[in-house]
Amino acid sequence: MKKQRLLSAMILVVTVAAGLVGCAAAAKPAGKPLGSGKAAPESKIIEDALGRQVEIPALVERVVCLNVGALRYTCYMQAQDRVIAVEDCEKEQVLSRPYNYVNFDYFKDLPVIGTNGNHYTEELIAVNPDVIIMSNYDSNDAQKLQDISGIPVVLVPGSDALMDQDAYETLRIMGEVYGNEERAQELIQYMDQIKKDLNTRTADVPEEEKPSVYVGGVSFKGFHGFEGTEAGYGPLQVINARNLADETGQTAAFSIDLEQVMAWDPDVIFVDFNGMPLIREDYAKHADFYKQLRAVKEERVYSQISFRSNAANLETALADAYYAAVILYPEQFSDVDPEAKATEIFKMFLGNDFYATLKENGYEFRKIQMGEE
Repeated sequence: MKKQRLLSAMILVVTVAAGLVGCAAAAKPAGKPLGSGKAAPESKIIEDALGRQVEIPALVERVVCLNVGALRYTCYMQAQDRVIAVEDCEKEQVLSRPYNYVNFDYFKDLPVIGTNGNHYTEELIAVNPDVIIMSNYDSNDAQKLQDISGIPVVLVPGSDALMDQDAYETLRIMGEVYGNEERAQELIQYMDQIKKDLNTRTADVPEEEKPSVYVGGVSFKGFHGFEGTEAGYGPLQVINARNLADETGQTAAFSIDLEQVMAWDPDVIFVDFNGMPLIREDYAKHADFYKQLRAVKEERVYSQISFRSNAANLETALADAYYAAVILYPEQFSDVDPEAKATEIFKMFLGNDFYATLKENGYEFRKIQMGEE
């Protein structure tokens, strides 16, 4: 009797053990061997531009971008298909903002969650993004918005310059947010390559051999005519050009007395397409002024494609820089086709030959006849 009970107990233990093994095997996902590794984390910590430690989902699939530049750089990061709502300025397809024009089909039917610098908190909560990415362009408090909405807010620097540290940092942070550090590194390395190329070709050109340059028609706080210029003009700065506006003591964009331009009598003039309508209008009234300028008489007036619209479109500004370099340093850039280079740059940042679109709409690298229609 004792032997029979002992045998029954042993059978029961074996049966239970077999059942447990079977349950454990059934609990494993198909195709994954036992002990294949730990489960993926549900969240991660991002350090944003303010040094805030922000906890976000490990996989970010739904984002909203606030303030100037956040959506532009998201498009550079090839993450436009994760955007679930936009600011109202993105509801119109605008040629002056290539990221918007190229990706308009992603944005046109999305809900609106604010205007530039004015966020609609209820709408933000309603669309329920995984993360809000905010650029640091105004006084909006990222932590305050996070506290009110309950949604993680990651602040990025944004950038209104060419390849400055803010641009690099914005890409780095976004790479972590989107889990696409490889794309961020690709863009960073490409910018480094361009910096090196432009500087290597121009840094050793003696100052006395550099032509003097004036840029007119530059937009700031609206459109401006020939008097609108800019100290520290990005496309000239990165090619070590002699920008006459830099000699005024001014910073950024400003309006200059045209008598000063006459006194300078620059070797080369570039004009921003944004200012062309006002320049044509002024030329009709003051043609004698323009005709006295040596660059006009000798047909050394060239285009710049407007790169600043809600801050700088980095890809357009870099294309402008190469065109200006070809004009100012023909020997050093004899191997560069500015249109081919523009196509390369637009494809790198936007995955699209946007230069062809610009050209179809009359915005191209070419000589300018002052007063032209």
